[in-house]
Amino acid sequence: MRSKPRLVRHRIADARWTLPDLTIAVLADLHVCRPWTPLPALRHIVAITNALGADLILLPGDLIADAKLPGRGEPADAVVAELSRLSAPLGVAAVLGNHDWWDCRLAQSSGFARNSVVEALEPSPIALLGNRAICLEHGGGRFWLAGIDSQHALRRHGHPGLHDPDAAFSEVPAGAPAILMAHEPDYFAQGDERAFLQISGHTHGGQANLLGWRPMTPSAHGGRYAWGHVREGGRHLIVSGGIGYSGLPLRILQPPEITLVMLQRGA
Repeated sequence: MRSKPRLVRHRIADARWTLPDLTIAVLADLHVCRPWTPLPALRHIVAITNALGADLILLPGDLIADAKLPGRGEPADAVVAELSRLSAPLGVAAVLGNHDWWDCRLAQSSGFARNSVVEALEPSPIALLGNRAICLEHGGGRFWLAGIDSQHALRRHGHPGLHDPDAAFSEVPAGAPAILMAHEPDYFAQGDERAFLQISGHTHGGQANLLGWRPMTPSAHGGRYAWGHVREGGRHLIVSGGIGYSGLPLRILQPPEITLVMLQRGA
């Protein structure tokens, strides 16, 4: 890893959050590969994240490397083995990103019937939220954490996407406090009010930040959801700048980051 990840903090106060304060650590877009983000660097990132003492740790996709990077990707089982060292009172949860499908050799060779990231996560302590939700207890109350699969995963193959929000929220009671984890932030534009907070990655903060202009942002909405805390329609979106690289092993004024979300009761 060319630079040590910085810690980026976001504080959200919302009346729909009626439970005690909650801290969420986010590790997005790891793209683990040599020499750019090798396993020893990942081990260090895991240690830093554990030391933050967050209540919950989220992994919003793209664990494996972009095949276009001029490096060598690490196998999914090795990546997940390192991530299994993560520890938080409410656990660790993940969703898949587009590169977890595009650049998975097992997925490609099996016609996307199998996936090495899925098969590594399933026996691990990390909860894979592929279009489903889990109920978590916190401070004497409960909230829901939903996750959707990648919206862009198979678009290169004419598929509309693997995300199924209705399946993800099918067991979430109406009006219950819910957080959505979605790899690509563009889903936020759908205005889905079932979650008051969406946490995403995918963009790498544009990977280049030219005084707030992020021309490389991979989004249908330009820089609207490129990075940071976005508020629309009374809802919140956090887009992590992530850890790794895609396309080119280069970040311009957009360093790797560990993102810490602090959720509080609002007036």
